[in-house]
Amino acid sequence: MKVRMALCLVSLLLAALSFGQTFYGSIVGTVTDPSGSVIPQANVTLTNLGTADRRTQQTNSSGNYQFVNLVPGQYKVEIERSGFRRFSREPITVEVQSAVRIDVGMQVGDVSQTVEVTAHTPLMETENASLGQVVEARKVLEMPLNGRNVFGLVAMVPGVVPGGQSGTTPTGTNPFAWGNYQIGGGQANQSAAYIDGGPINASYVNLTALVPTQDAIQEFRVETNNLGPEFGRLAGGAINLTTKSGTNDFHGSAYEFLRNRSLNANTFFNNRAGVQRPAFTQNQYGANAGGPVIKDKTFFFYSWEGFRLRQGASYVYSVPTDAMRAGDFSNVRTSAGAVVPIFDPLTTCGRFNNPACAKDANGNDVLTRQQFPNNIIPANRRDPAARVLTERWGRANGPGAPNTAVNNYTANASVGGNNDQHNARADHTFSEKHRAFLATRTGRT
Repeated sequence: MKVRMALCLVSLLLAALSFGQTFYGSIVGTVTDPSGSVIPQANVTLTNLGTADRRTQQTNSSGNYQFVNLVPGQYKVEIERSGFRRFSREPITVEVQSAVRIDVGMQVGDVSQTVEVTAHTPLMETENASLGQVVEARKVLEMPLNGRNVFGLVAMVPGVVPGGQSGTTPTGTNPFAWGNYQIGGGQANQSAAYIDGGPINASYVNLTALVPTQDAIQEFRVETNNLGPEFGRLAGGAINLTTKSGTNDFHGSAYEFLRNRSLNANTFFNNRAGVQRPAFTQNQYGANAGGPVIKDKTFFFYSWEGFRLRQGASYVYSVPTDAMRAGDFSNVRTSAGAVVPIFDPLTTCGRFNNPACAKDANGNDVLTRQQFPNNIIPANRRDPAARVLTERWGRANGPGAPNTAVNNYTANASVGGNNDQHNARADHTFSEKHRAFLATRTGRT
């Protein structure tokens, strides 16, 4: 019985993990001599410039090397081989889910001599046939976003068409708006989104279930076409976000963004009805910090953001006029100006001891009833509950449409809400071949 339970638990865990996707990058390359021949057994060292994490390997018989499962960041590649000058290149930028090729031509000389190369990472990815683009850390952090919804930056990628309300603050917004993007010609809300390889889509029509804090995101990649076989459960593109991790240096920041109604204009309908400018106050504030716990070994990053929105939204409704509240419908008309008759239900033919109804050609009753005199319901015929309910509506503060009096009430209603989000991540290096990280996100609305 215990074995069965254990197998069942393992199966469930594997089923849950099978939906995760990688966000790691890689660096590959070939080492050659001045004649173009490959150099086997050259010592290749890769160093993360932020955490000092080091990895070493030798080129194979074909002169190739490969470093996989790299956290996005800045790296340095060093190559040594007896009879050749030592090679060093930095910084090499590894982006989320990218494969960077660094081919090296070694120069003949003493290993104590060093050839240092400082250059940008090539933009062409020859190791990956998928079509996509990375929105790097600086754009994620510095691009102006109303409400700081990081998904608003998805629209910067070619092949992405944003829909209504996309990119706005998630507080008080229809959840269909969060993922309202058409990627690569697919339908809105049918793309996939991941954070650190974990899916953040709900089962209901693939809705985006979480909007992460802008300061917690390092960068993200949008796959628009020709996606790899690791992606599924989508009918568009894939958005792969990676969170920030700590380094050997301490970094932190605090911020607050404030918006209010001081410079906002009133709405047209409010002005027409003499209703004052609606309230509007939006506060978005937070702090983040990251650094080492054990130098070169363990690192942390934490961010918190609070969002407070107090907003008055203008509404235009139709409410009963004072005459209607008193049972007087003598002036209730159609848009063409014809009076809308109000009939007395107690005068229905064939009912309540009233004369029988006339018959149609098939012998069925033709129901008829009499109109209230002058289209006014007598006071003794008005239900007490109806008297109470009519007072629940606001009083008309405008004439409304001609004849019908439709849309005769304009007012401000309170909308908005509170939202808090906490993001934490811990990275640890056990050895050159064993590393792990833990990321968690919690929120309260």
